[in-house]
Parts: sequence; structure tokens; C-alpha cells
Amino acid sequence: MASSTAFWSFALVVGLLTLTPGLDTALILRTAALGRRTRAWGVVLGIQTGTLIWGALTSLGVTVLLTASHLAYEILRWAGAAYLLWMAGRMIAETFRHRGAGAGAGAGGEVEVGGADTLASGWRQGTLTNLLNPKVGVFYVAVLPQFIPAEAPHFASGLALTSVHVVLGVVWSTVLIASASALGTWLRGARARRVLDRVTGTVIGAFAVRLAVSD
Repeated sequence: MASSTAFWSFALVVGLLTLTPGLDTALILRTAALGRRTRAWGVVLGIQTGTLIWGALTSLGVTVLLTASHLAYEILRWAGAAYLLWMAGRMIAETFRHRGAGAGAGAGGEVEVGGADTLASGWRQGTLTNLLNPKVGVFYVAVLPQFIPAEAPHFASGLALTSVHVVLGVVWSTVLIASASALGTWLRGARARRVLDRVTGTVIGAFAVRLAVSD
């Protein structure tokens, strides 16, 4: 496969993958809709950091362990499911803890739910969410090598293709954050935020259960 053909073919595949609603989309939308733009961008950078790490590991051949070793995959799968369940449970529990006007309510009756609005906290959440999802690693093991030309340097080409995925992810995340921010005034109300957190927590919990029971 020629380099230019590989580039555009891979861009098409990961572009469609990026547009497909999933856990990353839910996290970014929820964080941005709550008015935490800085944290939302941290989540975006964390997710893309995880993507870049998966691409680098795949290019080095390390993530082949996920497909060759059932034990390695199972450990990462259960760790990921546990982390997602913890995150979903905490998200939903906080909506009941701060229900109504109380110590958790900020100015204007808005509820402070979802963690600090810092780049670092969002980056940690995004990175962990991505790296503890073994399906991302398996996707890269199955797909990335097919788009690396035989005559090209394996590691450098793998990183270059992964960078395409990262760029597309950032572009799409920009659209998501802008869209969520447009509804920010309404969504930052106490009742709307509780509903948003419960819906997002349920979606994340469903992803955790799906990850736990999937083969």
C-alpha cells in the first residue's frame, strides 16, 4: 500500500470511529456542558494522550500481548470496567448528595459537581479512561499494521498515522465543546445538571458493564 493511500484510508477509518458516539463523547459533552471548559480540554488532551500511547505501543509491538495473552487482556479489561463503574457511581451519587440547596450549592443555586475545573484533573481522567480500555489497544493491534507500508519505518509510520487519529479527535472535540457550551446556561442549572450527570453516569456504567461481560 502506497504511503498516500495508507494515510487517507486510515484517516477515513479513524474519522468514522471518531464520529461514532461513545464513552469519550459522553465525557467531553458532560464536562463542557457543566461549564468546565478547562477541564473539558483536559479530558480531550488526556484521551488523545492515551491514543498516542496506544499507537506508540502498537508500533513497538508491545500491545500484541493483549491479543496473544488472555490473562493480560482480562486484567486490563476488569481494571477498566472497575474504573468506569467507580466513575459512574461517583457521578450519580453526587447528584443525590448535593440535591437541593445545601452545602454543595454554589452561587445562584448551581451545584458544584464533577471535580475541579483544571486542565490536570481533566487530563488524568481522560488518560485513565482511554488507557484502561483494552478495546482501544486491540483496535490498534488489528488495524494500524494494515496501513503501514511494508517499506516504511514501522515505528515512525505508526506514530504518524496515530497522529492523524489525534488531530481528528481534537477537531471533533472542538465541535463537541462548542456545542455543549452553547447550552451551558441552561445545563448549569441545578436540576439540569443532576439530570445530565445521571444520564452520563448511566451511559458510562453501561459501557463498564458491556466491557465486563464482553468476550
